[in-house]
Amino acid sequence: MRLPGFLKIKCDIFLILSFILPFAVYMATLAPSVTFFDSGEFLTATATLGSAHSPGYPLFLMYAKPFTWLPCGNIAFRINVATAVSSSLACMMVYILTTSLLKKETLLSDERFNLIVVKLAGLAAAISFSVTPRLWLQSNHDKPYPLLAFISAIIFYLLLQWQEQYREGDERPSFIYVCTFLAGLSMAVHQTIVLLLPAWFLMIVLTDWRMITRIKEIILTTAFALLGFSVHLYLPLRALSNPLLNWGDSKTIDHFLWHFLRKGYPSEAPLRSAALLWAQIRAFNVPREFTWLGAALTLLGLFYLWSRYRTVVVAYIVTAAAFLLVIAGYFNTPMEVIFLTEEFFTPLYLLTAVMIGVGLFSLLGFAIHKAQLPERIGARVYAVVAVLFLTLPTALCAVNYFENDQHNNYIAFDYASNSLRSLPQDAIMFTWGDSGAFPLWYLQGVERMREDVDLPHTPHLVFDWYLDSMPRIFKDSNLRKFDVTSFGPESALRIAITENLGNRPVYIDFSTRYSVEFKDYQPIQRGIVYRIRKLNDPSGLPDVSVWDNYNNRGIMEKQSFLDLDTGKAIMIYANSYLEAGEFFAGINRHREAIMMLQKAEQISPEMRVSADQIRARYALGR
Repeated sequence: MRLPGFLKIKCDIFLILSFILPFAVYMATLAPSVTFFDSGEFLTATATLGSAHSPGYPLFLMYAKPFTWLPCGNIAFRINVATAVSSSLACMMVYILTTSLLKKETLLSDERFNLIVVKLAGLAAAISFSVTPRLWLQSNHDKPYPLLAFISAIIFYLLLQWQEQYREGDERPSFIYVCTFLAGLSMAVHQTIVLLLPAWFLMIVLTDWRMITRIKEIILTTAFALLGFSVHLYLPLRALSNPLLNWGDSKTIDHFLWHFLRKGYPSEAPLRSAALLWAQIRAFNVPREFTWLGAALTLLGLFYLWSRYRTVVVAYIVTAAAFLLVIAGYFNTPMEVIFLTEEFFTPLYLLTAVMIGVGLFSLLGFAIHKAQLPERIGARVYAVVAVLFLTLPTALCAVNYFENDQHNNYIAFDYASNSLRSLPQDAIMFTWGDSGAFPLWYLQGVERMREDVDLPHTPHLVFDWYLDSMPRIFKDSNLRKFDVTSFGPESALRIAITENLGNRPVYIDFSTRYSVEFKDYQPIQRGIVYRIRKLNDPSGLPDVSVWDNYNNRGIMEKQSFLDLDTGKAIMIYANSYLEAGEFFAGINRHREAIMMLQKAEQISPEMRVSADQIRARYALGR
């Protein structure tokens, strides 16, 4: 029985290493629990098989769910392992793509040498990709982008196999059907997959343009794409069960389209400028990911493939152009969220790693031509080639390891647990911002911590589906009677506070405290959260005893991994200590004031100027 080309991959040691080595690196640096940004939300949605933020990410959630059954670590750690696995699979696909492009290339008449050099080039490309700062960051906690890169690489590989079969006179449209099925399926991982469609279309048309004239093939490819896309039925089916996290509540077609089309994220495009355009373009940055040597090898690889696999070169260029035209051109991404678009380029960086592997091979061919090596190759030459090929990935690993080591990153977990420890029984705490809310959702919904507390997220108070998810607070709320969507979340927050104040303890987090102007209420500090009281109520003193119950791992000492939101959390601690110190200084409790100011400086040396100003104002010593 003759096997299709894509089933003829031999599990050689280099192939195994292309998965094992990245996976070992990721496991050594894996986050042990929840992290900031979307982490807590993805973790909660995965553990409960719910729906994450628009457009829902159903395939990613279903992929990660079986990992929650692993017998080690907490749920967050297990789901983080799922991302490490998908990233390692993406790296393995770099190896497979690189060796597929080079399998017919020869440098010498020694077939064994040619074979090993091709495999070394593939391994070097795979490891280089694995230790780039972007993929490494995505691989240490729950992210959908590595899974998307893995699926997109499979599609590229299948198209290469289809092209090879076609050139040998064997038409295999079934390859195209599988590709369209996977493309439709991957829409349930991340919608940026559509930016790869022009490249895949050109790979098909430039090989056999008649494909677009065959009605049967068009109907079948469309059917397979729709079959893959049908995985989105997960969203309405799970919504019927009212899971813990049910973003958008996609029970109806209107709710589904609202969720899938991201209608909950309206934004005004900023004014275009040269500086903004340049920042948008620089979101795709090969030198930052692979160094300038990697960028040079990428160009060399593209040049080498031009006469051999021209459609691959065209596909790479078209993919880069599509990403930039849509993200920088059509969406005109605002400056403050450009960092989010950097996540989208992972599939393109995977192809870049393949080009680097090809570039290394072509560079070695040039060196061999100049050196005029003997036909029989000894161990010394193999060693030199291995050192040459593995220099770039080794350097990338050394440069990026410290900044991507999250194995001791408990800051988000401690921030959320400290916030919950600050709350009395049966409290309500309004949060503001993804990083402030999502870790709390995970601890409460998955780790079952402080289930007596309600944690409404202020920006969501304008959505009926969100109010429906919290009937304990909003079943008969006036928020349902007013057009709070027009008024905005700040007005909705004030209505919600007014309704609940006096019935239950009402708190806000630090971000809410400094995002909303409170004219009718008085926020009273309690650690890193604030109790809300009416203006005419006795204010009371900040509760400093709560600080003794806090875990401060990574706060008092330097944290190796420090992204934007982790840095903000650390500054929240520092500002909270500073604020408490200033209050105690104002009521002549100098000992507590000095202690609080010292803590603020210990957490953030940048606080010293503000702390010294308070000391000078109240004549405090150190």
